Amino acid sequence: MDLLGSDYPYSTTALVGKHALVCGASKGIGAATAKMLAKAGANVTVCARNGEALAALCQELSELGKGKHVSLVLDLEDTSGLEPAITTLLQQRGPVHILINNAGGPPGGPLLGNSIEDFEAPFKRHLHAAHTLTQLLVPSMESEGYGRIIQIISTSVKEPIPNIGLSNTLRGAMASWAKSLSSELAPCITINNVLPGFTNTERLGSLASSINQRTGKSLEEVHHGWMSQVPIERLIEPLETASAITFLALPASSGIRGVSLAVDGGRLRSI
Repeated sequence: MDLLGSDYPYSTTALVGKHALVCGASKGIGAATAKMLAKAGANVTVCARNGEALAALCQELSELGKGKHVSLVLDLEDTSGLEPAITTLLQQRGPVHILINNAGGPPGGPLLGNSIEDFEAPFKRHLHAAHTLTQLLVPSMESEGYGRIIQIISTSVKEPIPNIGLSNTLRGAMASWAKSLSSELAPCITINNVLPGFTNTERLGSLASSINQRTGKSLEEVHHGWMSQVPIERLIEPLETASAITFLALPASSGIRGVSLAVDGGRLRSI
């Protein structure tokens, strides 16, 4: 399945004229989402802390779609720096129609092992940054008559995952924040969450290593334990998750609002 080639599921003109801001775009699901949105015709601004990775990504985006793509080096934990950066972006690139809230998750481990201080940085780069960006971008979305706000969070909002207590807490807060906003935003703006399952990213690899160090289980045992929970018996690829995100960004998704969509190969047992 070539999700960026002949099997690409959406029209390459579906998002022409739309401007997307993708956070945490230097790798993983964020980078894959930027590629999918570019393929759909959007003008994409990618942001992260790694300027070199973003520059390389922009080059790739230019080969996938006819939109104009730029990078924005941004530290989401520096909430005081978000307003001037976004103000400048709006002045230079015009309104943002699609906001992808995405950032790296906190380290794994039992929740009781976390201090209060451990919560500060993850909440800043996730909840605080998402709220600040949304406040800054909603006025232009309203004036444009089009807005899509999508959070990349986790299946843990439905079923907490063992040994990542801080992440479970954070993701749950993000989901509740988005659901609350879904009844406040203008009719032309939708807000939804995508919940990745076990996905083939560096993040999953680091969690496997953490479990290995803490429990002594081999990486193979950890991986097998994960896959035994997944009916499709394999990891999800980032581009598969990005396909769902891109669908929620399309004009055709205007009737979908306030939902949390799992892309997990059927791991969740809840309805």
